[in-house]
Parts: sequence; structure tokens; C-alpha cells
Amino acid sequence: MNRIGPLHEIEPPHFRKVMGRFATGVTVITATTGGESHGMTANAFMSGSLDPPLCVVSVARRAHMHAYLLEAKRFAVNILAEGQADHATHFAGKLVPGLEPRFVDIDGIPTLGDASARITAELAASHDCGDHTLFIGHITSMDADERRPLLYFDGHYRAMQETCGAETPLPEFW
Repeated sequence: MNRIGPLHEIEPPHFRKVMGRFATGVTVITATTGGESHGMTANAFMSGSLDPPLCVVSVARRAHMHAYLLEAKRFAVNILAEGQADHATHFAGKLVPGLEPRFVDIDGIPTLGDASARITAELAASHDCGDHTLFIGHITSMDADERRPLLYFDGHYRAMQETCGAETPLPEFW
């Protein structure tokens, strides 16, 4: 293991490489401003609280979505399924020829109609976090299907594979 010095000595490529060792799901954050729907791929998403139901997404201050979230005050988190890497690529700013995302309005918030799960939220708070902002949303609706999630690991989109044989039930924490 490489020892690191003070935080200011960590080089961005090394930071990304180490953080890339943590597998995440892939989401597209959507919002509407000025009558136009916007989307951005994000993997820095998590549940925040069960009571009240909150979710958290981290967005770079330099990203267009940052200003959209501050203006809209409402957003959706669209969790992508296996086979939707084209959507992730598209909303990461690399337009995919022939891909026409289908937005479905839920209470005035655009969602991706073919996402595996959709969560709508009203902005409850935002907090500076270095060069990003943590947007905390109070969840207003959610739904999901049974498809497996699209994963992001080591700089690449991946599919989930069974490696432990039979599914092991998780302990009940709540």
C-alpha cells in the first residue's frame, strides 16, 4: 500500500483510481428549468434517511446540473438497469446517435420512463463539499422494477454477476 502525505499532496488521477475501486450503481439526475428537461449521469448518490425519507446526490459546482438543481428545487434520481450504459454515456455528455431518452412527467418532475427505479424529491438542503455540493432531497415518490442495476467500477460500466451461489438474505437493520 502506498503511503500518502497530507491531503494537498494527493494527485487527482490517484484519487480517482482509488475511489474507482468502490463499485456503485449508476443514476441519471433529472430536473426541469425554463420548460426544458435536463439530465446528468451521477454515481455519487445514496439514501440519506428513512424517517424522513431523504436521498443525497453529490454534484460538481462546475456542472450545469448544479445550477439547474438550485433553480428547480425539485429533481428525480433515475437508477439505470443493466443494458442502459448508452443512457449513462448520453447523460455524461457523450451523445449516443439514435438514442432518444423518453421522459415521463411525475408531478412536474421529468423522469426516465425506462429507468429501473425512479425517485422524485424536493430539495430539502444543500451543503458545500469541496468542489461539489451535496443536494439532499425529501423523497416525494418512488417506484422500481426487478431488473438488475447497471454498475460502475474501475472506470467502466459493468453488469452484476452471481458469485456466491444462492442469494444470501441481508440482516434486518431497520
